[in-house]
Amino acid sequence: MNAHQWLELAVYIAALVLVTKPLGLYINRVLNPNGRTWLDPVVRPAEKMTYRLLGTDPEKEQTWKQYTFALLIFSFVSCLFTYAILRSQEHLPLNPQQYGALPPHLAFNTAISFLTNTNWQSYGGESTMSYFSQMVALVIHNFASAAAGIAVAAALVRGLARHTSQTIGNFWVDMIRITYYLLLPICIVFAVFLISQGMIQNFKPYTTATLIEPQTVSVQMTDANGNGITNSTGNAVMTNQVVTTQTIVQGPMASQIAIKMLGTNGGGYTNANAAYPFENPTPLSNFFQMLGLLCIGSAMTYHLGRETKNQKHGWAVWYAMFIMFFAGVMLCWWSEARGNPIHQHLGVMAADGNMEGKEVRFGIFDSALFATVTTDASCGAVNSMHDSFTPLGGLVPMFNIQTGEVIFGGVGAGLYGMLIFVIIAVFIAGLMVGRTPEYLGKKLESYDVKMALLAFVILAFIILGFTAWACVSPWGLAGLNNNGPHGFSEMLYAYTSCAGNNGSAFAGLNANSPWYNTTLGFDMVLGRFGMIVPLLALAGSLAKKKIVLASAGTFPVSGITFVLLLVGTVVLVGALTFLPALALGPIVEHFLMLQGTLF
Repeated sequence: MNAHQWLELAVYIAALVLVTKPLGLYINRVLNPNGRTWLDPVVRPAEKMTYRLLGTDPEKEQTWKQYTFALLIFSFVSCLFTYAILRSQEHLPLNPQQYGALPPHLAFNTAISFLTNTNWQSYGGESTMSYFSQMVALVIHNFASAAAGIAVAAALVRGLARHTSQTIGNFWVDMIRITYYLLLPICIVFAVFLISQGMIQNFKPYTTATLIEPQTVSVQMTDANGNGITNSTGNAVMTNQVVTTQTIVQGPMASQIAIKMLGTNGGGYTNANAAYPFENPTPLSNFFQMLGLLCIGSAMTYHLGRETKNQKHGWAVWYAMFIMFFAGVMLCWWSEARGNPIHQHLGVMAADGNMEGKEVRFGIFDSALFATVTTDASCGAVNSMHDSFTPLGGLVPMFNIQTGEVIFGGVGAGLYGMLIFVIIAVFIAGLMVGRTPEYLGKKLESYDVKMALLAFVILAFIILGFTAWACVSPWGLAGLNNNGPHGFSEMLYAYTSCAGNNGSAFAGLNANSPWYNTTLGFDMVLGRFGMIVPLLALAGSLAKKKIVLASAGTFPVSGITFVLLLVGTVVLVGALTFLPALALGPIVEHFLMLQGTLF
């Protein structure tokens, strides 16, 4: 923990603060159907043409039920579109490596994954996906799922800002404007920047290079059908193999990585994700990828304040997010810099920290910061392997997701997730003073609180329920690479990541099996839409309410008291819900690690 790392953290925080207001103002204009932007002369004709092609009247708004129905129909059709491409990949163009169709369970899991902005990958992108699948099936969904998240957040904020209104906007207008005016322009600029840093963008076949020094590697033996051979105890039968060539990945990478970061998607072009040199070539590309992860989520808090005409409230929400972000960075950084005492007993210097699973170009700090940012942001991108973190270091990204990823969070998803906790916090404050809780001039009634709680409870239910199922099932235990509390953490992290629509993993778990792919797929669907539908119902309820004048009993939703209450609500609700499971996983593993036990 040296001065250069503290300086980088300070620069990162300063950059995030500086981008929040201008980007928030721009987003506010984009989310206003009549808003004007500097892109209007170029984009407005395309916007109007799209409305005509879809038969959409941009002046006609929708009730919350109509908005929800449009979202679900769009999601269902686009999911079928992606599934069809993945199942017929071998017959489609731009497939120089001649990759075959994905198995049904893997195609189902992948289509659901990219639909829900999770981007969980049970496959290695460079060894599974054609260029066509990467560009059409996956990248299009990266834009669509990100736009859908921002649209839901916009609808909820409109519900807060409006009064005696039956409508919360038009889903199709929101999707088109977000994609055309926000996501496409910034992704084009960001992709060009990434190319300037050395990221590839081409359609060339993979390059085969001859090694100067052949390498001998140990690989599992396979039978005539290509299946791995195991011995009587279930262990893999290994054989030595001399490797004389290396395959170097090519393809349209920069265009996918730009939206992967800015849309908080996380689906890597390669299996190593942002640890792969082509996906993350330089320290500068690493810094701006981390900044891209949080910039839209941070700016959405400014949009909240602007739209509700209470900018102090928007900043209060930002401060609450920042406090939890900073605490997570500090704990993860400290734990990884402190290292693993078991390694130190074997001769590894304590000053080197825990470098297991980390890219040496980035080291301890950038790995810890990236891991914290990506799990704060509902993004599965990684530049190190979370499975190799120390127990407390791995606890931070897991807990970040279990909060509902409300610490800036995914694009749109972070704001609407945090607003759940805002409503719960205001409700608690109302109970403390014995008054009906009020939020931004509207009384919160039982229906509103029930919808907010339902959106959170379903997250906890599916994470703990699916993990418990996997723990007692042969198919669940068969995917483990580690036993004991670490093996439990691998399963818990998988279902946490998918329910939270994050997509990162404790990669020691082999999840590419029919049972895991199917259960994780349903985990992702319920985690995404099980939260969105109650929130849109809440938006509709809030939009109908009348404004009531503030009184002496009205709890202020700005200032340090509100910020601390909001942070406490997020931490306590998350801790009370998941603490027993965390105690069985990373917490007990930490104490066992101090005693010299490995798993």
